[in-house]
Amino acid sequence: MNPSDEWRPRRVPEARGRAGAARTPVDYAKIGRSSVRRRARGMTHSEAVAAFERAEQQAHLGRRDESAFDDGGRRAAELAEWQRVVQLLAATGGPYDPDADVVVQEELAEDRRREEAEQQHRQEQQQLADRAEELARLGGAGRLDRSVPSRAGDEAARDLLEENRDYRVAEVDAWLARSLADQSGHYADPAARTAAAGSLPVPVRAHAALLTALARTGTPVDGDLEFAGRLAQADPAATTALAAWLETAATVKGGTA
Repeated sequence: MNPSDEWRPRRVPEARGRAGAARTPVDYAKIGRSSVRRRARGMTHSEAVAAFERAEQQAHLGRRDESAFDDGGRRAAELAEWQRVVQLLAATGGPYDPDADVVVQEELAEDRRREEAEQQHRQEQQQLADRAEELARLGGAGRLDRSVPSRAGDEAARDLLEENRDYRVAEVDAWLARSLADQSGHYADPAARTAAAGSLPVPVRAHAALLTALARTGTPVDGDLEFAGRLAQADPAATTALAAWLETAATVKGGTA
């Protein structure tokens, strides 16, 4: 075995990356297991036993080195993997082949599943950001009206704008309230309207309730009715109470639906 292929304990460096960029933590234990599998390829049981004993000896000597205590768990993972390979070859006799190792192949399959899930998540996050920017752009240009149908996930896009403190979120709130009141677009689905109770802010729901109640009284609601949004923002509870009162009055007087 090439001595240069043996791992030497060292202090784990801090992760580096661009400022503000998401950093993927280094899995030193995984690196250790991969290193063992690479070195063990083609070994018989007796060769793996000898390699395991050398690794144990190096670990024992390495404990005298203060830097070995900060290895990110790699040393322990290597020892455990050598032991597993030895036990595997005790049953099969060797030579060791990672491609035929069920444990290795299951780990690789799990890595692929995780990467696919992460890729899907990144795509969904990008789609959400694109939709939020689209709604904000339309709202800022005064073109976020009934001609723009709401979609599933617009509540999350709205929340992203609020998280980013985008001033155009007020226009998006008014548009969502109108869509909910009109039961149009995404909110044509009763299940979506029910879910909105837990996903839309209280002022937006109060705004929608007031628009709905005004429509039941026969009041034309084709305009923006900016006052309804201001009332909902200022006092959502009072706005909701007003909407309920108007609904009752419309029912008593036989108001139109």
